Amino acid sequence: MSAARPLTTLRTIAVVAALPLLLTGCGYGAESTDDGKQAEVAADAKKLSVDEVKIGYFPNLTHATALVGVQEGLLQKELGGTTIKASTFNAGPSEIEALNAGSIDIGWIGPSPAINGYTKSSGKNLRIISGSASGGVKLVVNPDKIKSLDDVKGKKIATPQLGNTQDVAFLNWIAEKGWKVDAQSGGGDVSVVRTDNKITPDAYKSGSVDGAWVPEPTASKLVAEGGKVLLDEADLWPDKKFVITNIIVSQKFLKEHPDVVEAVLRGSVETNAWINANPEEAKAAANEALKKESGKALPAEVIDPAWKSITFLDDPLAATLNTEAEHAVKAGLLEEPDLKGIYDLAPLNKVLKAEGKDQVDDAGLGAE
Repeated sequence: MSAARPLTTLRTIAVVAALPLLLTGCGYGAESTDDGKQAEVAADAKKLSVDEVKIGYFPNLTHATALVGVQEGLLQKELGGTTIKASTFNAGPSEIEALNAGSIDIGWIGPSPAINGYTKSSGKNLRIISGSASGGVKLVVNPDKIKSLDDVKGKKIATPQLGNTQDVAFLNWIAEKGWKVDAQSGGGDVSVVRTDNKITPDAYKSGSVDGAWVPEPTASKLVAEGGKVLLDEADLWPDKKFVITNIIVSQKFLKEHPDVVEAVLRGSVETNAWINANPEEAKAAANEALKKESGKALPAEVIDPAWKSITFLDDPLAATLNTEAEHAVKAGLLEEPDLKGIYDLAPLNKVLKAEGKDQVDDAGLGAE
């Protein structure tokens, strides 16, 4: 097994045909999550260049920068009188569709759909403007059916959605094992079953799947149901660091509203600093945000191990994104991409410099 994680984008990705389906499919809608502290906006607060900024993210702990930033009002504080409209998604491809449709302006998203969205638009629809998190992805299996990595062959393994970061990571891992799977249908030496994270634990309990390659907190939910962590994706990477969540923005919005983008980035940097300085409070805030999404908070047996497996950081770990693309090409999942220009880290580095923090590198993939 190679030292670096074999991952990233599909040559073709099934997209949601209609925006209403996009926003309501898989159990996640375009419902605003603005009932947290971020809604407490002073009547005389100064607006930026737009009245409202539309942001998107997943109800996953790997997106805790957004969850906590909204819940604790840290993003809203930097936006002043410009209000947040938040939408949640099950996985990356649908969020990319929302970005393309103008339903969101800025999103927290995994590397695979970001790369695919960028390459499919010939570099015209988005920019990665920051990192957010590393880690927090595991292969969890039924220990009665799967006792070793080789036992995964012939089994049914869930991923969140065709073409999302975990789906492609698993497809590439399968390819590296020398097994054959049709990426689109999921059929082959392993059955890849695309399953909404919300129902994956039930699918596991019913025996519909034998395991799942999923982000937190779904991975730890499966462990709580008797599953066993067979592989932590971080172990496939040097230094155990790989980008799992980026912040992206539509190029149109970046060009027309740089003040809003910079404000969101200030809020993100502040949120990550607060998370790292106050891990227990931040974990509780993330759990409260998840409770608002699902109606139920995560029990300690789920959130405690899940939280420990994620690192929150501003660095987009650009070199790992490039490695992911290279592995996808080698696995035949992506035509040779031109990723030059996928990053615009100038606004982030401006924020980091003002905060006295180290600036970050785009691995030669920055916009000119």
